[in-house]
Amino acid sequence: MSVTGLFHAVVGAAHSAITGLAAALDPLGGLAPALAIVLFTLLVRACLTPLTYLQIRTERRRAALAPEIAKLRKKHKDPMELATATLTLQREHGIGPFAGLLPALVQAPFFMVMYRVAMDPPAGAIAGVPLTAHLSAGLPVFAVLLALAAAIAWWSSRRAAALAAANPPALPTPSGSENAQQAAAVTATMLKYLPWLSVLAVAWLPLAGGLYLVTSSAWTAAEQLVRRSWLG
Repeated sequence: MSVTGLFHAVVGAAHSAITGLAAALDPLGGLAPALAIVLFTLLVRACLTPLTYLQIRTERRRAALAPEIAKLRKKHKDPMELATATLTLQREHGIGPFAGLLPALVQAPFFMVMYRVAMDPPAGAIAGVPLTAHLSAGLPVFAVLLALAAAIAWWSSRRAAALAAANPPALPTPSGSENAQQAAAVTATMLKYLPWLSVLAVAWLPLAGGLYLVTSSAWTAAEQLVRRSWLG
């Protein structure tokens, strides 16, 4: 089976699963498909929880290695030598270079699948607004979704800015400090404003897609709260 064929098969399976959930929730009437999208999103995100646990464990291990990495910074003045020594130390303690990216990498295909499903959702409505409706056709319902998305984005943005301020990057050499500071500033700015893209997406997507994004963003925010409590 080709990659395109596999993708269409996964989209079909996701659509069937949401339709099945909607049928099980049929006593709720036209609201059933919307709740099915929410439940399906929560179920998939719950299945990704082990990856989030691995990410948290990696962050805790990196925090525990902070004193050792500080020693390496003093020992190695060359940036390449410092990077090599740091990677070696992390591998010795079971820290993979891409462990922190796993949840995002796995969620990317899920987002594409849900995007396709949102373009052709099961027949349903929220407060009389069809799941296929866009912002102009369902402003009252979209206003609630946009308010929720904005609240989550605001919290996530503040958290990203706080983390960037609390964990400034190491500057291996005086000559490279200016470039490192510029790169750190650009990264911090991107992390600060990235959550607001979800608000724009909610305003652009049909109601079904906005419902998925808000649900997924809320789950991510909850995971960040858990991560913060675990890491201290």
